[in-house]
Amino acid sequence: MSPHGSASASPHAGPSGTAPARPRGEWRVLRLLLPYLLEYRGRVVLALAFLVTAKVANLGVPLVMKEIVDALDSRTQMVVLPLALLLMYGALRLSTTLFAELRDIVFVRVSKRAIRRVALEVFRHLHSLSLRFHLERQTGGVSRDIERGTRGISSLLSYMLFSIIPVILEFGLVAAVLLTRFDWRFPAVTFLAVTVYIGFTIWVTEWRMDIRRQANELDSKANSRAIDSLLNYETVKYFNNEDFEAGRYDENLRKYESAEVKNEASLGLLNIGQSLIIACAVTALMVLAAQGVVKESLTLGDLVLVNGLLIQLYIPLNFLGMVYREIKQSLADMDRMFRLLRENREVADRPGAPDLRLSGARVAFEGVNFSYEANRTILHDVSFEVPAGRTVAVVGASGSGKSTLARLLYRFYDVQGGRITIDGQDIREITQKSLRGVIGIVPQDTVLFNDTIFYNIAYGRPDAAREEVVDAARAAHIHDFIESVPEKYETRVGERGLKISGGEKQRVAIARAILKNPAILIFDEATSALDSKSEKAIQEELARIAADRTTLIIAHRLSTIVDADQILVMDGGRIVERGAHRELLAMNGVYAQMWAMQQQEETAVAA
Repeated sequence: MSPHGSASASPHAGPSGTAPARPRGEWRVLRLLLPYLLEYRGRVVLALAFLVTAKVANLGVPLVMKEIVDALDSRTQMVVLPLALLLMYGALRLSTTLFAELRDIVFVRVSKRAIRRVALEVFRHLHSLSLRFHLERQTGGVSRDIERGTRGISSLLSYMLFSIIPVILEFGLVAAVLLTRFDWRFPAVTFLAVTVYIGFTIWVTEWRMDIRRQANELDSKANSRAIDSLLNYETVKYFNNEDFEAGRYDENLRKYESAEVKNEASLGLLNIGQSLIIACAVTALMVLAAQGVVKESLTLGDLVLVNGLLIQLYIPLNFLGMVYREIKQSLADMDRMFRLLRENREVADRPGAPDLRLSGARVAFEGVNFSYEANRTILHDVSFEVPAGRTVAVVGASGSGKSTLARLLYRFYDVQGGRITIDGQDIREITQKSLRGVIGIVPQDTVLFNDTIFYNIAYGRPDAAREEVVDAARAAHIHDFIESVPEKYETRVGERGLKISGGEKQRVAIARAILKNPAILIFDEATSALDSKSEKAIQEELARIAADRTTLIIAHRLSTIVDADQILVMDGGRIVERGAHRELLAMNGVYAQMWAMQQQEETAVAA
């Protein structure tokens, strides 16, 4: 993790989390943000009204100060204290702060609601994207996109409304006063200085943005490297590679440090140039004002007025470089986040797609062809049926395509040829929500939320009563273990469930599937992490919950699927044998060889 929270990965990034920057397209995100602001258009208008009032009051301060100075000038022979002017001066000072604070109070709801709605929309969209997208992305990069994008919204709204608009408004008011009260030289010097100042600021800031983007990309690499290493903490320890990981992380940080040094040095150059322009303009105007006082064409109050107006104008201009830079950076960050929203859903519901109409839960693969990559086909013309309420098991060597069947049935991917149906309905023609609502899965690699055991079991059906969660835990033979630990169901399982054993995680996953109570069950090596004794008990329970349910079992240990109604043997993405256990043994083919090999291994282990 980088020492600064100022980086994210591009949505089109590769494993490193970086992508070419698109500096000229960021401004279009303002159009994307408008709908979120228009929800509170009344508050926006009121905030702008408070803003204008604050700026008018601010401009009134030097005007009143001029009158006070002139009133107290001995040459005017004024003998009465200008109490009314002093009171007005105090009121204007108070109004400047009061209306600025009221502006903030009114507008805060607008910005926070926009951030909330955008973040939620991106979050929902990420969950709607395909499994391929998430497998190819690094979590650290995506989380940074959302984090920095939402922060960018807040920064953009603040700077646009409370920095850019006030500077424009204040410049217009100051210009009006200079034009009406002084000769042409005063507004001419002011306009020239502001023009040069803005041009110089934009030119240098655009140059600095390239350095900033490079720093952001390097920061993303460092952040992704750190998260990846920490998520694989145990692997790092297994191979004693702490120094290796620290070295890789430090290499990224070293490059980031170099880019940040350039970034800060360029900021110093910008500040020096801005100060030089302002100093020259202020000096020129004060010389003109002093000459006017000497010639008695201007009063001392006019000198004070010019000085006050310039201070009010140049103080916000001093921040223009920072404001412009931050606005550009906020736009870039928001663009990255909004590009996540433009990520195409590889698997999407068709317009008007109906929900699944369940009448028995018969599953059929009909001539299915599928490949993750164009040049490598995983499944070749796979056809089989899982009759309603029956159990079909799939076995085969690693890489034969077994687990791909489960991913396709869940519609994590769409098939390239053939079709998959449930009760005769092509799963591409129905809503994904209704499809996944009738399927329960116990995966081979169970990953749990960093929460309590109760939460992780209840995740199968979040609205379930506590008694139902406990019953599911009993059915999965994990209730006794839960009751044996001090915090019972409130025990936290840690990141990815690492605080409990693999067998306990597997039983939590089984309990979760039981609680969901689905019509179709998928067991993907469901007992792979269990010992023989626990496996036997769980197998009996799985057989009980699978009764009268359509069940697809993906297995490695053949002893766990001998009672299946049909067994499919896969090799190289094709079904090479099918039949019941005894039928397959009688064929004396691939299945019989696998069975004989596993029997020999079990005998050797027993011996």
